[in-house]
Amino acid sequence: MKAMVLKSAGMPLELQDRAMPVCGSEDILLQVQACAVCRTDLHIVDGELTQPKLPLIPGHEIVGTIVAKGDRVAERFAIGDRVGIPWLGYTCGSCHYCVTGNENLCDAALFTGYQIDGGYAEYAVANQGFVFPIHATMRSVEVAPLLCAGLIGYRSLRMTGDPGRIGIYGFGAAAHIVTQIAIHEGREVYAFTRHGDIQARDFARQLGAVWTGFAGESPPEPLDAAIIYAPAGELVPAALRVLRKGGVVVCAGIHMSDIPAFPYSILWGERQIRSVANLTRRDGEEFMALVARLPIRTETESYPLAQANDALAKLRRGEVRGAVVLDMNMP
Repeated sequence: MKAMVLKSAGMPLELQDRAMPVCGSEDILLQVQACAVCRTDLHIVDGELTQPKLPLIPGHEIVGTIVAKGDRVAERFAIGDRVGIPWLGYTCGSCHYCVTGNENLCDAALFTGYQIDGGYAEYAVANQGFVFPIHATMRSVEVAPLLCAGLIGYRSLRMTGDPGRIGIYGFGAAAHIVTQIAIHEGREVYAFTRHGDIQARDFARQLGAVWTGFAGESPPEPLDAAIIYAPAGELVPAALRVLRKGGVVVCAGIHMSDIPAFPYSILWGERQIRSVANLTRRDGEEFMALVARLPIRTETESYPLAQANDALAKLRRGEVRGAVVLDMNMP
């Protein structure tokens, strides 16, 4: 099969001919149809996440069809079914976190496209317990961003409680999905973008944001909650400053630059700062059921597999509207 491979952090991916992955007894082999390009992939390629297996096939927002399965795979998975592979690829199932419903914190967890080869390839393999059936009528290219941007967006939104006014910092793949969910639930969305990024502000307005501004500006009303998707630590005190008492700031990225010192006064008043760590399978089940009911639209820009480096570069430059996806059907 063809695959884009990371041999060393900080180096471009290489297009290689690789052996097909082999199914274990509880594994499913997919022919990949689409794999979204996530900022986490960028953190891995750029060496900001420091524990990848090398060489590595990145990618963890994978949609494909089952072409083979191990002898202990459940009957509910049939050859030809379309399924999705997310970031969480394995947990031990027996530690404190796993048995208390917090498997996303498992110390023995393995992650797709990080410690397990991922979806920047024509085929990918995953454990049957960590894939999600895809019943949506959306095309695979449109579904792929839901496997991380959508899931992390959903988990971060749930961590805010029940806000009426919610601020979103960093209007990319996750933000454009969670905005649609929040508005459907009757919440007001306030979008904060990078200085000068008029395109992102316009995009947020098109999706229904009631106010848009640049990071550091103050909205017309105090916010009940804020979610930070941009990997910029300086946004944490900026968000605290526009939060009402009792509000929460959720940091939704797996990597963020250092948070600068800030005065206690902007945290006081029972404001909170929380982080999101990965996802649970329950998150995936709930979110996929929600997607089946809501008219979620993902804005995507497609690249062929061999141009994965170009896709990553565009994401690195902050030039992406919505999500970037590798489409295996493109020549």
